[in-house]
Amino acid sequence: MSYMYLTNISGGPSVTPNTAPLHQDPGMERSFRQEVGKLRLGDGAVFHGEGILAVTKALLQSGVSYVGGYQGAPVSHLMDVLNDARELLDELGVHVESNASEAGAAAMLGASINYPLRGAVAFKSPVGTNVASDALSNLASAGVRGGVLIVLGEDYGEGSSIIQERSHAFAMKSQLWLLDPRPNLPKIVELVEQGFELSEASNTPVLLELRIRACHLHGSFATRANRAPAISTRQPLPAPDFDFERICLPPATYAQERHKVEVRWPAAVRFIRERGLNEVFPGDLDEIGIICQGGLYNATLRALELLGLADASGNSRVPICCLNVTYPLVPEELVDFCRDRRAVLVVEEGQPACLEDALLAILRRHDVGEVRVLGKGGGPGTAVLPLAGEYTGEVMLNGVARFLEAAAPRGIALPEIGARLRALTEPKRRAAALLGEPVPARPPGFCVGCPERPVFAAMKLAERSTGSFHVSADIGCHTFSTLPPFNIGHTVLGYGLGLASNSAVQPLSGRRSVTVMGDGGFWHNGLTTGVANAVFNRDDGVLLILKNGYSSATGTQELPSSPRHSAHKASGMSIEGALRGVGVRWIRNVDSYKVARMRRTLTAAMNSKDQGLKVIVADGECQLERQRRVRPEAAQRLAAGDRLRRVRYGVDEDTCTGDHSCISLSGCPTLTIKDNPDPLRRDPVTTVIDGCVGCGLCGENAHAAVLCPSFYRTEVIQNPRWFDRALERLRAVVRRLLP
Repeated sequence: MSYMYLTNISGGPSVTPNTAPLHQDPGMERSFRQEVGKLRLGDGAVFHGEGILAVTKALLQSGVSYVGGYQGAPVSHLMDVLNDARELLDELGVHVESNASEAGAAAMLGASINYPLRGAVAFKSPVGTNVASDALSNLASAGVRGGVLIVLGEDYGEGSSIIQERSHAFAMKSQLWLLDPRPNLPKIVELVEQGFELSEASNTPVLLELRIRACHLHGSFATRANRAPAISTRQPLPAPDFDFERICLPPATYAQERHKVEVRWPAAVRFIRERGLNEVFPGDLDEIGIICQGGLYNATLRALELLGLADASGNSRVPICCLNVTYPLVPEELVDFCRDRRAVLVVEEGQPACLEDALLAILRRHDVGEVRVLGKGGGPGTAVLPLAGEYTGEVMLNGVARFLEAAAPRGIALPEIGARLRALTEPKRRAAALLGEPVPARPPGFCVGCPERPVFAAMKLAERSTGSFHVSADIGCHTFSTLPPFNIGHTVLGYGLGLASNSAVQPLSGRRSVTVMGDGGFWHNGLTTGVANAVFNRDDGVLLILKNGYSSATGTQELPSSPRHSAHKASGMSIEGALRGVGVRWIRNVDSYKVARMRRTLTAAMNSKDQGLKVIVADGECQLERQRRVRPEAAQRLAAGDRLRRVRYGVDEDTCTGDHSCISLSGCPTLTIKDNPDPLRRDPVTTVIDGCVGCGLCGENAHAAVLCPSFYRTEVIQNPRWFDRALERLRAVVRRLLP
């Protein structure tokens, strides 16, 4: 049984979310405790599960000595899995490190330069690779004794949230070998294990790129027993080793460069060919063939299946050369595949066309001139696939169909291929014709109750008195502020680089500007590159740090300033302490949900006579993480018969004017419109739908912006006590007596 108490909140303070006492909670991050039991499977067992868990199992089967990384889609949960598997890793003597950045993760691999230690790290690419580039370049130059595997989340395509670049060019630049495994769990596991051996055979770090579909792919493979490394936390190094030739200083660097090209590269090519890392799938239409990146093999095969040239078991009539290693290429393999064919399609996603250009050069050097190469377009009439963009199922279907039409191999009926293509694409054309115009875009946005939404509402209100100001944005959930209804943020230059990107705008704009940075960005790069630099150069801007407690955009991993820490992490670190440590004097900590107070503080910072960096810390726990914590607690309390009070908000339909200022100032998904119940009024009224978490933003906005008095606050009492019932009866009497 429950009771509801209603309170009008217009013109009064709202209620912020109830914050439970802080305590150590090892389950703060996404938990894989149940799944990590599969990592103990031994010889002859069968693993069933997801791609990232399979990669973790493969690392343990390979005898890795240390692992680390930095969270970033689509490989964020690799670090979560490793953290949940610490008991097993401790048993094996494997060291686990949650690195402060991708640069820190890459630098960690230096342990394998002098010692026969197998090491692996994971992070997002290309942005994470860019951050790690200095360490990776030095690592590639010095070379490694122990095998090194860098698991890259290749975040390219329509589901990505970052700049659209590829890792291939970076691998070529630094002479790092690049694996692109076919999306198949046994093949991915095999290439993890072979990647370490390739690294050791050629003394070169190896990149293993996994697209989002490979990371979340489910399947099975036969497992092997985990290997305890020869050198580990249980069996430490006997003595330090020194070798000047492995230091990246002249003249050693010149010798290292020659060694890359004259020794390591040939060794890698020889290993790839002898181990058969690339695969050739035969077919009866041997006049033509397809050369594809390993990661695009499934999409290629699916397009052939839809066109009637392959079956669901993977048998294709068109021969396919699947490049599980896209750098370095093995010229002899490509020449053998292409020599007796009239036409070959190169399936390579993104720019530049590294594989297609390399293939054309290889064929020319080996005097294989009769084969026609089609793909992105190396000549007239050879462009059948887009130059850039994700090769989705539709793109692949149309590209393969155009290739078949251009090549016209014997043994297939082109009219039948065309009929299949039209049948598959006709529903989309019909839908477009029925709609008449494109469906409106639905951009991403803040979660319900997000503590960052009220901060941007306060910024919009502050601009009424300060005038508009430049805002340097940053990477994180708060980047959604650049979208409607806020449209706040003029530039985004990199994770933790918001304040650094503001260093030229501030002195040249003639007035103070604002930088927005998350706590994840602060600890990643912002403290040194931004804050310390601004203090050192006596910059006079305003920095707004959104302290939601976690690396929220990547799965709520822990930060040094998180409110709760797992047992294996240190506590007691704070953003405010770090700011004071580098010399910031003007620091204000404001509850994120207090819109009026945030507006006043921001206005004060913009108008302050104090010179130097002014920092506002907007303090509000990530609502997603809070709900993950409080909902199970609430369910337990209800089951135990405890009294529980919840807060919800609503809109009085009779009072609402229908101007919807509240929606444009909030953007909350639970704040929407519905038909006006008054038959004499046409404008729809605002309403709060199910899903409201009671954050209080709607009421805060109504108060801070002096909006209409239509919002009310609702208290829902579950398992009420005698005094709740007595109070409700008293209120019912008062309501009856009121006119």
